Amino acid sequence: MAERSIKTPEDTARELYEQAESQTAKALEELVSKPSFGVMFAQVAENVAAMARISTSVADMLVRNLRIAGRADITKLARQLHRTEDKLERVLQEVEELRDELTAERVRAPGSARNGSRSEEPAAGDVPAGADDRPASR
Repeated sequence: MAERSIKTPEDTARELYEQAESQTAKALEELVSKPSFGVMFAQVAENVAAMARISTSVADMLVRNLRIAGRADITKLARQLHRTEDKLERVLQEVEELRDELTAERVRAPGSARNGSRSEEPAAGDVPAGADDRPASR
């Protein structure tokens, strides 16, 4: 039997697809080869970057207006927390040093203090421990 030259619908669809693909490729190659395409592509890229920046600014403003902590607020609070932790650490070190000094004093003069209380009464001009020059608050 001789081969038939009858085209099946599948062959017709494949041929139409290949023609459309080749025509589209030629049109796109012609479009990309022009200098105006580069200018347009650069402008589109700039516009996309600007829109991204605007959208992040709008999102930050929305968060700020809703009184929700944003990234900047959280970063600021983290810095403050670290500073406070550093100060607390320094205070704790000072307390430990004072405790060591007090222990050393008690070891050097064991008869002058017993159970943390003074054996002597303060003189009339002595200022009690912990008192300062500030007026008492009312």
